[in-house]
Amino acid sequence: MPSTLKIHDRDNVAVMLIEQDGGIPVGHKIALEPICKGNPVIKYGYSIGNASADIAEGEWVHDHNVATALSGTLEYTWQPDIQPLESINDDRTFMGYPRADGNVGVRNEIWIVPTVGCVNGLAEKAAATLRAEGLPDSIEDVVVFGHPYGCSQLGDDHETSRRILADLVRHPNAGGVLVVGLGCENNTMQAFRELIGPVDERRVKFLIAQEVEDEQAVCLGLLRQLRDVAGADQREPISVSKLQIGLKCGGSDAFSGLTANPLVGAVSDRLIARGGSAVLTEIPEAFGAETILFNRCVNEEVFNRAVEVVNGFKNYFISHGEPVGENPSPGNKDGGITTLEDKSLGCVQKGGRAPLNDVLRYGERIHSKGLILLEGPGNDIVAVTALAAAGCHMVLFTTGRGTPLGGPVPVVKIASNSRLAQHKKNWTDFNAGTLLEGEPMDPLADTFFDLLLETASGELTCNEKNGYRDFAIWKSGVTL
Repeated sequence: MPSTLKIHDRDNVAVMLIEQDGGIPVGHKIALEPICKGNPVIKYGYSIGNASADIAEGEWVHDHNVATALSGTLEYTWQPDIQPLESINDDRTFMGYPRADGNVGVRNEIWIVPTVGCVNGLAEKAAATLRAEGLPDSIEDVVVFGHPYGCSQLGDDHETSRRILADLVRHPNAGGVLVVGLGCENNTMQAFRELIGPVDERRVKFLIAQEVEDEQAVCLGLLRQLRDVAGADQREPISVSKLQIGLKCGGSDAFSGLTANPLVGAVSDRLIARGGSAVLTEIPEAFGAETILFNRCVNEEVFNRAVEVVNGFKNYFISHGEPVGENPSPGNKDGGITTLEDKSLGCVQKGGRAPLNDVLRYGERIHSKGLILLEGPGNDIVAVTALAAAGCHMVLFTTGRGTPLGGPVPVVKIASNSRLAQHKKNWTDFNAGTLLEGEPMDPLADTFFDLLLETASGELTCNEKNGYRDFAIWKSGVTL
């Protein structure tokens, strides 16, 4: 293995692959030439910030001598650079659950969705009782999506909470859903039912706890009805074109943008070429690399919506008195990521090469094929939840530092380096670190695509085996 990697011909830094006598840590950057104070530091062929001091050739390049160039909103011009993917017609399938509304599920679970945080405890108790009674083989789990919202919120903040909860009720990975309310919350059951819309009453049940004498007995009775209906469901061959995946990274290191993220991008392209959908989120982690996505927008309308989401997120930061470039995290920096631009240029590679077909606001559901941009923050739990609420069947989650995080849907963890994959086998579903060791991208992406279909067909991810199911709603308003 060489000691350094120069990613692009234009780069004036390289990434350390092996720590040498100079003491520059693995994953960090070394200057390939002198860089004068104020001049751009180039990685991936783009600027990742400006030198905050003169940097000598061979010197360690990191946050002690590089600063972000990000500040405020920008005006953008659409400069199309659209390269459509060549269609793949190989009739690949996975074993999924067809739903009556035309959607499909990759899991068949019973979900309990509280309308308000006050009933989280009774929902958890009922779920535990149902699990103890035993589940049919075709039902993988009973999951409660506890949260502190549904009351004491105002305006848009309250409405976004309701939308996310309604999205879960309609998610095809749930063979049965019990909606549990208290009875005095702002998110009234009547209004919530109107937001959800028509449902299959055999598969979606409703309970207002204050209106019954023994809420646990009634809750269990409804759950048993859902168990009996969902327990009859069976997997069938489903076209891969029905598959919708979310794309996410967390606990990143400098290798995330060299291995795991490009691998996910290659797999995303393989799915899209077969008619499927892939959803990219973490809007703040596109700052500094957003024009790469903007120029792949299929038309000016999509471009304008993408600009609106990115600049809207920047204004969200500014309105709270926070700098636009306040990222990466301490763990990211330890792993070799210096600025938000550095992180973003690696992050957007999860979107592969496909044209950007659509832009969704937070809480909206997928309604088109191809690559989609979803409004949402970089926070791991909030972003994974947002992807699930949008309708993603699973999330491909890259990491260089490791995380046990789960989500409402299966979360496939892809390690960016072999050390992590070996050290945290109980967290890691796939190792992309072999790319640094000479393995070619195409065969590895083909292998990972096979794993994707195996997961869609019921193979459990590490987070599912560990029982980790995290859920969080993005809060942007006041609490009463």
